[in-house]
Amino acid sequence: MTIEEDWAELTGSLAGAGARMSELTAGLGPVEAADGHRALLRALNNQLGRLEVDRERPELVPFNGWREKFFMDNPDFRYWVADVRHDRRYRISGTLGDAVFQSITAYATRGGPARSVGRIDSDSIGVDDDGRFTVVASSEPPESGDWLPLPEGADTIWVRHFHADVDRDRLGDATIEPLDEPHEPPTLDPEALGRRIRRLARTMAAVPEVIAAATADERDRPNELRHWTEMAGGAAFTEPDITYVRGSWSLGPDEALAIEGDVVASRYWNVLLYSRFLNSLDQRHRPVSRTSATATIVDGRYRFVVAPRDPGGTGDWLDTEGRPFGLVVMRWLQPQGEVPLPRVHRCPIGDLERRP
Repeated sequence: MTIEEDWAELTGSLAGAGARMSELTAGLGPVEAADGHRALLRALNNQLGRLEVDRERPELVPFNGWREKFFMDNPDFRYWVADVRHDRRYRISGTLGDAVFQSITAYATRGGPARSVGRIDSDSIGVDDDGRFTVVASSEPPESGDWLPLPEGADTIWVRHFHADVDRDRLGDATIEPLDEPHEPPTLDPEALGRRIRRLARTMAAVPEVIAAATADERDRPNELRHWTEMAGGAAFTEPDITYVRGSWSLGPDEALAIEGDVVASRYWNVLLYSRFLNSLDQRHRPVSRTSATATIVDGRYRFVVAPRDPGGTGDWLDTEGRPFGLVVMRWLQPQGEVPLPRVHRCPIGDLERRP
């Protein structure tokens, strides 16, 4: 294929994705229609940021910021992603800040779904008195220091910082540098660029279909939560040690969804609201998430109220932004035992509002 044909495939896929999103949002109103198309723009922005890669001199690129939300982002985490070669050696370093947990994971992405093939986390990553860490990523262990294995097939590294209060915490950072002398980069390879453009075209064409398929159960079974095993084991670049509980709300303008249950001992947990387009809601300006540090726990139990306004005094409010439908996801990192499903109750907001 020529580069002109590759470009035509990309522009055609964008037009098709927009048309499909219009079909999915038909009858939902102008706000949801606009939000669906914004989700496409965010996905495109996310993928463009990783279109060009340099595995000889990789970069840990911040991932899933508020402008680049893509498929179940988590604003209580900080992510960095780098594309690497399994036969090269790299030094990953940075600062932990106030993160309560850190993991560095190597994935293999070719020949099927992404799978975790190497990992190191806070249990073994050394941090000095200044909060700095250093990890060597390579196929063979270094003579000393912390090591991230890069077995054959490993081509991507993710660094994750888990934050208990991301609005107040000191944020850390992460960088990567080659330990082997990089090879001289080749001149531009038109075929390689064409492959990347075609891959981007396929990704963008798939985004509306993934959204529709991923939210089908929630649309059919609203106002309940269930265990979510599809994201176990590191699938789709998830953290391998998380237990997920997921569901949805479907509420009128004067209704609320109360979610309450027992806290399970774990390294970390949070609850977060998403749009029907798999983007987290606006944590920068609204209370749309709680963590194990910011939730109100009474007698070992949590209580969240999902509603368009704060009823006051009945539990931790999670703001739906007035959306009639959306997703709720709870993440439990390394829970000690089975995570029980919470009790979910739909009711008028007035039943929950504090009385004078």
